[in-house]
Amino acid sequence: MLGILGLDELTERVYRELIHLGPSSVEALALRLSLDRDRVHRSVQMLEAKALASRNAVGQVQTAPPQLALGALLTAQRHALGQAELTAAALAEAYHSASTRSMHDLVEVAVGADQVRQRFEHIQLSAETELLALVQSTPEVVEPGQSFAEEEAVRRGVHYRVVIERPMLEEPGAMESVLGEVLGPERIRVVESVSTRVLIADRGTVMLPLTESPQVAEREGRRLDEVGEPMALVSRAPGLVTAMLGLFEYVWQRAVPVRLADDGLDAASADSAPTTLDLRILSLLLVGSTDAAIAKQLGLGLRTVQRRVAHMMELAGVTTRLQLGWQAHERGWLS
Repeated sequence: MLGILGLDELTERVYRELIHLGPSSVEALALRLSLDRDRVHRSVQMLEAKALASRNAVGQVQTAPPQLALGALLTAQRHALGQAELTAAALAEAYHSASTRSMHDLVEVAVGADQVRQRFEHIQLSAETELLALVQSTPEVVEPGQSFAEEEAVRRGVHYRVVIERPMLEEPGAMESVLGEVLGPERIRVVESVSTRVLIADRGTVMLPLTESPQVAEREGRRLDEVGEPMALVSRAPGLVTAMLGLFEYVWQRAVPVRLADDGLDAASADSAPTTLDLRILSLLLVGSTDAAIAKQLGLGLRTVQRRVAHMMELAGVTTRLQLGWQAHERGWLS
């Protein structure tokens, strides 16, 4: 019963016997309890240490009034328990703080257009070797070609691979204004649509949107105030990065290459091989653009586009545009 106060079973028996007997010698206690004298002596020493017993003038062991002595021990025990609770709370807070710091090292949420734009730029500026991106035609915060960090990253030799949605190429001059001459070293491919925007730096950091763009909400008939402010997830968690790398590579393998470079060759020259202009026309043709859309995009006449397509079909030895696409792939014209 008194174990919570630090008394073992034997010492409690000695204490109870002392209360009933009154002042006694160690020998009398041992005889009364049928115990070894040394064992009783050790129990008496424990009682004395806890101020539950003391020696009188003639050397006998006597107890202090239990209400006072035990009350003092209980008060001390309550204080110790209170201190232990405070220590436990402090340790729990320290553990939570450490866990939060560890989690923050892996996951960060950028809230608001300014923070999202800042993190987008910072990731590109921090990249050392490679940046991979899936880009939607309805940007939420950063317009295509408007990132100053992009130019800086390319200047430092960072290699880009970017998949864009085909509607991005529908406006006149989009090949230059949207993608920009600065992106020469990067490779661009086109698909009809991508499920989400993704930015991956050095295969170790990923940025994902947590909200949809206002354009998407408007297209689906929802009010703009239902969208909320832009938010993005920035994570270095290996599992998430691996998953996004898998998504990117899946989309990349199924996308169509786009030829951006312009070597200045005249459209009517180089009869033995496709010119750069031919390859740009072919790029747009393979992503589903019509002849009229290609002409508008590249600032050419419709008949010029049709003539260049016919020229490529002749070079490839085919009679249909479907066959042209296959031969272009086999010959590596857009690789």
